[in-house]
Amino acid sequence: MIVDNSALPTYDRSDGALPASVDLVVIGAGVAGAATAYFAARAGLQVLVIERRSSIASLTTAAATGAFRLQHDNADELALVQEGLPLYLNFAEESGLTGWNLDIRQQGYLFCSRTEASAAKGRDLVALQRTFGLTDVELLNGDEARARWTYLSPEIRQVRFRAGDGFIDQVALTNGYATASSHAVHISGASGSGHATYALETTVTGFVRDASGGVTGVTTNRGAVHAPHTVIAAGPWSGVVAKLAALDLAIAPTIRQKLVIPNLPVIDQSGPMTIDDETGSHWRPALAGAYALRTDPTTPVGEPLLEVPTDDAMAHALLDPASPTSLALLAPFWHDVWRDGPPAWHLMAGQYEYTPDHRPFIGPTDQPGLFVNTGYSGHGVMCSAGGARRTVDLLLGRAAAAEEPFRVGRPMVSRSRDVL
Repeated sequence: MIVDNSALPTYDRSDGALPASVDLVVIGAGVAGAATAYFAARAGLQVLVIERRSSIASLTTAAATGAFRLQHDNADELALVQEGLPLYLNFAEESGLTGWNLDIRQQGYLFCSRTEASAAKGRDLVALQRTFGLTDVELLNGDEARARWTYLSPEIRQVRFRAGDGFIDQVALTNGYATASSHAVHISGASGSGHATYALETTVTGFVRDASGGVTGVTTNRGAVHAPHTVIAAGPWSGVVAKLAALDLAIAPTIRQKLVIPNLPVIDQSGPMTIDDETGSHWRPALAGAYALRTDPTTPVGEPLLEVPTDDAMAHALLDPASPTSLALLAPFWHDVWRDGPPAWHLMAGQYEYTPDHRPFIGPTDQPGLFVNTGYSGHGVMCSAGGARRTVDLLLGRAAAAEEPFRVGRPMVSRSRDVL
């Protein structure tokens, strides 16, 4: 399939009737929902994506860092990202969207240790990653690191670096999924042509049931839609949507903020994501300046929000050299940025949908016809292709739910929220 990249999908905002029936309803039009629709359409399904907001990728996805990495502490998440890389790196060709640009930049992730304790953990992690088959992570001492990245602080003892990790425009990716899936696709072996329709400003109010209690569609403020399969992909709202089906889904919405500093000349725009192992503070080049972030483990869990507030204290915690989580601990030039006064900056905020073990929920629930693709705990952009493909395979019976490591109801070991 070749689609002109100017042929964006038509999003339905009317008060008219929704289709009476489709093959699949997807609830949520962030990156996970759009990816699910993309893979479902390629499997020959007629898909309806329901989104309560007025545009797609406009809540959590828009506030994401926009990055991907293979440097994970478990083989299962690594496999999800690894599966998606060929699609991300060749998106125009794979999707059929001629000239579509995801602004991929493979500039690396640089994890920096300032203490021997975190350096030891780093060495253990690299050894573990090599057992996963990830053999291209470099482990360098402080002097070797400063020879390559001269901005690094003298206090840095050790770094881990993988050059193939990098950055991606997550909104362009989501719109790409939507655009490609909104045009009829015929795949060899499929029963028909797949297609996705997006219904915006539409709210799911409940689920349609058959005589045995199975989920056979959804009810909305615009009427009911019948479908043999429904996927909840509503990010931090997934737990609320699941409760409409009397399903208890362990989703903990937690605010995460992104400091946006455009036009900061001191930032090397060809440089890597640079991360403090001790504090989780990090930045990456963006907008001729930087995105700066921190995963604060003390942020309380809250309710899902349609408008996520920001707090200037987060910016000061990153920029003020007196802060124990300052970026100046990684690179002295951040002292100068604070002294001189950074250029105009602003904050964006979204919510991670944490699960207890920080791994997603993928596949069927205990209610026939109801599936989930959610709970990515901050890794949704990079895992979107792999997670969506698995979700579609599971609902079509191409894979066994019992063999899915991210299945609902799996044994869980809770993890600390200071892990990136």
